[in-house]
Amino acid sequence: MEKRNRMIAIGLIALGCLMIFGRWIGFLSIVALILLLLGIYLTTSGKIKQGYTLLGIGAVLLLLDHLVLVLGICLISLGIFFVKSRGLQQGRNHLQKQNFSSSFNWDRSPWVMHSLSAWHVLGETDLDLSLAMAEDKETVMLFQGIFGDMDLHLADDYGVEIEAFVLFGSIEFGNQRDAGMLNRLNWKSPGYESSEHRVKVSVSYLMGDLDVRLP
Repeated sequence: MEKRNRMIAIGLIALGCLMIFGRWIGFLSIVALILLLLGIYLTTSGKIKQGYTLLGIGAVLLLLDHLVLVLGICLISLGIFFVKSRGLQQGRNHLQKQNFSSSFNWDRSPWVMHSLSAWHVLGETDLDLSLAMAEDKETVMLFQGIFGDMDLHLADDYGVEIEAFVLFGSIEFGNQRDAGMLNRLNWKSPGYESSEHRVKVSVSYLMGDLDVRLP
């Protein structure tokens, strides 16, 4: 029954895409949509690696066939990023970065944690808060873009708030994993408000994978 419901859901998504984008769809777009739907199906079935491979190939094919549409999506995402960054950072001193590709490897040695807003088309982020040295009592870190892969290791030394949204992909929190479409996570650590140092992490990707590991 679960498999049947999943196939019905994927069929409805495909029909909706055809209705919305029908006038722009050619052979290459149909192949891309099939690969994307198969990728979603595989990720929801637990075959994460194969699913992401198909999602990536489908996205590239859509990029080749609808470059203007993809550029429009990127511009909309970037505009939302500027608005969201302004609201979250609220005038505090922070580093703001916009890149095609970004990589943050803050899980190998002690690192200084500061407020950050980062947007990218392709992003890979590894954060280990047990190695972080906070500059301020409250730190806000925003990661947004098109494709993203993030591993976040929490630590008892920090009160943490997480707001995450992944349109296509998965969010894993401890032993719980949600994969497929419209994945969302809102969480605060116990005693967040009274913690000496607080960290707010906001993540938003069209396609991505977020893995939150508890201390």
